[in-house]
Amino acid sequence: MAQGTPAGSGSHGVRRWLPLLLILVLVAAFFLLGFQNYISLASLRAHHAWLARQVAGHLPLALLAYMLVYAAVVALSLPGGAVLTVAGGWMFGQWLGTAAVVVAATVGATLIFLAARTALGDSLRRRAGPWLQRLQAGFQADAFNYLLFLRLVPLFPFFVVNLVPAFLGVRLRSFVLATLIGIIPATFIFATFGAGLGDLLAQNGEITLSQVLSPRFLTALAGLALLALLPVIYRHWRHRQKPRAGEIE
Repeated sequence: MAQGTPAGSGSHGVRRWLPLLLILVLVAAFFLLGFQNYISLASLRAHHAWLARQVAGHLPLALLAYMLVYAAVVALSLPGGAVLTVAGGWMFGQWLGTAAVVVAATVGATLIFLAARTALGDSLRRRAGPWLQRLQAGFQADAFNYLLFLRLVPLFPFFVVNLVPAFLGVRLRSFVLATLIGIIPATFIFATFGAGLGDLLAQNGEITLSQVLSPRFLTALAGLALLALLPVIYRHWRHRQKPRAGEIE
């Protein structure tokens, strides 16, 4: 053992990286085994009759299985969240489907947030220098509202918004609350769209996510996001209005 190296430091370092290593292995297995083919609108159309029987005969078990799959997809940063949300609305209805997605997505996002913070957060903050420290200070001052804005308007991929707060040292409570609240509007829209797919699936009709992303829907999300930023804008305005040192009010 090298002189000055604390006993057990190597094993501690390995334990810090284990969550992310496990995630990478699971992601690789997901694509190698072709599971991505099952998270698609085409797969939903092909298997809708079987899924309907499972929900009708085993609702609690089907709901639990659905939420576990959804949480895993989010935690592993896999594609298919929008498709799963539509499927949840179709299988469980707009209200139960929305609730299931919001809980499962929040759990999955929290898991990847904790994994990234454990393995990478401290080392990245040490190496990134003053620019990240300034960004971190500004983000932490209004972490909840910034995160709420990013959740309401999907400007960045969902997994990016899960990881960046971990690198910036955002508190777990702020992350969970902003995620839980911020994903409700879009989730409800997608679940409501899914709840109305019964006839279309029965007739083997064409389904595309572009049918959900109407200008009215996007405008509504943008309006909610601006409301989330109002406290941040107001605090910045108040800060600029304060007299500088030496000035007389």
